[in-house]
Amino acid sequence: MRADIDSPEWVKSHSFRKTLATLLDDVGHSARQIADQLGHSRVSMTQDTYLGRKIRNTKAVEAMNKVLGTDPERGSETQRGG
Repeated sequence: MRADIDSPEWVKSHSFRKTLATLLDDVGHSARQIADQLGHSRVSMTQDTYLGRKIRNTKAVEAMNKVLGTDPERGSETQRGG
């Protein structure tokens, strides 16, 4: 079945599932809620296929930046030592 809009052949209804999952994840929906919206019975399938990994432990990131001497504000290395 062809969509009513003109679109490239590669665009299918499933083309936007990852985008939808990402948007729902970004606004705080649980993996279960996203799985339900996408019609998945297994949350793990949604997580493995559609949801990206995020930095959840900001303390770990801060520690790594300190050890590596990086400044996330400037996106560069800072001077180590003195």
